[in-house]
Amino acid sequence: MKPNPEIEVKINDKSLLKKLGAGDSIEEVCSAAGLSNEQFEKWWSTQLASRVPSSQGSRTSSANAEILRDKWGIPHIYAERDEDLFFGYGYAMAQDRLWQLDYLRRKAMGQLSEVLGPSSLETDTISHTLGLTQLAEAEVRRMSVRTRTRLDAFSSGINEFMIESGDLLPIEFDLLDYSPESWTSADSVAIWAELRWYLTGRLPIIVIPELAKQTLDNDELYKAFLTGEAENESIVAKGMYPARHSNIGSVGQTVSDSSEGQGSNNWTIAGQLTASGLPLVASDPHIAFGSISCWYEAHLSGAGFNVAGTGYAGVPGLLFGRNEKVAWGLTNNICAQRDLYKEKENPEKPGYYLYDGQWEQAVKTTATITVKGQSPVTRTIRRTRNGPIVDEIIPEAASHTGPVSLRWMGEDPCDEISSMLDMNRANTANEFRKALRPWIVPTFSFVFADSEGHIGYQASGRLPIKKDWDRGYRPGWDPEHQWNETIRFEEMPSITDPSNGWIRSANNRTAPEDFPYPLSGVWSSGYRAQRIREMIESEATHTRETVNEMQMDVVAQRAVDTIPGLLQLLTGTNANNLDEEINILKNWDGRMSTDSVGASLFEVFFANWTEEVAAARFPANLVPLMAGASSGLSTELLTKDTSNWFPSGERAKSARRAMDKTIDNLSKDVGQDKSKWNWGTIHKVHLYHPLAQMGPIFSRLSRGGQGVSGSGITVSNTGFDPNYLAVMGANYRLIADLSDDPPGLWAVDAAGQSGNPGSVNYCDQLDSWMQNSQHFIPLDRKHVDENTTDKLIIRRST
Repeated sequence: MKPNPEIEVKINDKSLLKKLGAGDSIEEVCSAAGLSNEQFEKWWSTQLASRVPSSQGSRTSSANAEILRDKWGIPHIYAERDEDLFFGYGYAMAQDRLWQLDYLRRKAMGQLSEVLGPSSLETDTISHTLGLTQLAEAEVRRMSVRTRTRLDAFSSGINEFMIESGDLLPIEFDLLDYSPESWTSADSVAIWAELRWYLTGRLPIIVIPELAKQTLDNDELYKAFLTGEAENESIVAKGMYPARHSNIGSVGQTVSDSSEGQGSNNWTIAGQLTASGLPLVASDPHIAFGSISCWYEAHLSGAGFNVAGTGYAGVPGLLFGRNEKVAWGLTNNICAQRDLYKEKENPEKPGYYLYDGQWEQAVKTTATITVKGQSPVTRTIRRTRNGPIVDEIIPEAASHTGPVSLRWMGEDPCDEISSMLDMNRANTANEFRKALRPWIVPTFSFVFADSEGHIGYQASGRLPIKKDWDRGYRPGWDPEHQWNETIRFEEMPSITDPSNGWIRSANNRTAPEDFPYPLSGVWSSGYRAQRIREMIESEATHTRETVNEMQMDVVAQRAVDTIPGLLQLLTGTNANNLDEEINILKNWDGRMSTDSVGASLFEVFFANWTEEVAAARFPANLVPLMAGASSGLSTELLTKDTSNWFPSGERAKSARRAMDKTIDNLSKDVGQDKSKWNWGTIHKVHLYHPLAQMGPIFSRLSRGGQGVSGSGITVSNTGFDPNYLAVMGANYRLIADLSDDPPGLWAVDAAGQSGNPGSVNYCDQLDSWMQNSQHFIPLDRKHVDENTTDKLIIRRST
């Protein structure tokens, strides 16, 4: 007689999950277990549902806290004492994100290969090369007692939930066949340190210009390659700062990738331009989309806090949000907090490097990386006086340029978590600005407003004053290129209550060329900043509704500016068989709407065009890397070629080749019917699970697949990969109206609050995000109670 599959499945849950996690197909597992597809689906649904923790009832623990949740699963955490509030914060986050917390911890500490195998070796190597674990441990030792107490309580809350979970940990643990270790304060700091690196490392920004220097045969071509877009769109305007020091070089440059997506928008509008007479603040960070959001929404109330917003998962504190008096948002300022140094190694004494005429021995350490399914891997890390040798982590196309070392501000003593928690408690715009004074890394552009009507901007972070500013490598042997001092906080770019009544930043140029100090910035295209400015100035009076519409704007200003030139180039060739494409572009309104054929035609063309531009001057092996960095030049070359980048007569021919390739691409991917070449057909948003590529069972944890509007250079930001899939963009949007009564915050996440695939709050905000239909997070208890769906009481045992 065939065994009862229900009994067998119940006995072998762990074994089946382990096999699925190891890559066995669902068909193989079903066959071995004697399961029908229907039985498997029922079992799988039961497994997912069983891992969703209860958010109701009461618990006995080491703290006193209440966790109230609304229908979106957002926790409102109440406690009277600091330690209890942060215990509840950690507990709630672990309920929603325990596996993600461990994943981010392992990513920061170089331990992903231990559970994921050799595919994560590159990521782990970066962590060990930077020494993120050691940096985090040192940072915890330096922390104030107040911050350390909060972090320790946060860790205790995570550990309390971990213990309570017993065998019913999030499904990913059983699929990967491991259990998490206890949480420490250093784990949270390591996650923050890894985010610092993600936002400030970006080594290709230095490597690509170095390769351009080595390849291009004159300075004019090199300067042309670094052409920016909409460079006149600066955050701080002329006249808002004293005159330039005579010995200071260039402030920085504007560059952009054709697909972009890594950035953010924010703006604040003063009461003189709002219907209520009080300020509005809007912010939307641009980062990778995923089925488990990197952001964690929360409302903290008690012990001097009454603040709502979102923070980075694994780290206590709200990066974006508002309290009863102040609202704020931020964007990445993209000012250089790292340099790459070309090193000269002694050919007769390997491991010795030249500095100021002397050979100095590098400090050598080793890191052993445990790798699932194979022997451990040992990495040797060498450090010169400038920092670690990073030959293994720079782009492969530049591997011949070493040895190269890294100087990174993130290795200096930092404590942004303390600063963030002070931001969360600020009562005025001035107090908020003061909280940013200790901020070191990353450099952010904060906009903020208070209930008294003040608005402001502050560039945060510590920026080195360099001998000269140029992109590419610095000579590691020359003392003149060492970092000796930084720009004082008082002299960083800032704005207070501007007469025009608004401030905006969108990763655009921070200040014009005559700013007194070199900001060493490599900023994104100014097109998003231009559109935000135009939309603010187009309305006499703003409301939350007009700001919401601004966040959804999909005008591609690059296309608007360049299509006339493109059409002229195309009609200058034998364009008889391009009549349909030319008419599509001529009649397109420049909006990256899902139903737009013009949007698809332009974006696919522009990607092909950047390759043509790069191929005109770079060898084939460098074209993929250089094409992505040539958007500014590629934009200009559609209207003029003042640098003679192309040989005479070749510019129009190259444009024609790019368009022919575009037609071939779309015909192959979508079909011959050009009426179906709409943007939403090729530009879709997928919320991939971090493990989606590891096997069929993990791909089941992904969501999405809808066509989405926008692009990497529109305000409604959806940057894409080479297949035009939206992989990063505005994955969180917020609006704060300082006149709201009760006070609160409007927001939406592209994914959802829960990281548990069996939860109703797993990816449940995607449809709302597509429409920018934002939920309200109130700060007053009465309205919180009215919207509470689940209540968990934690009481200290006596």
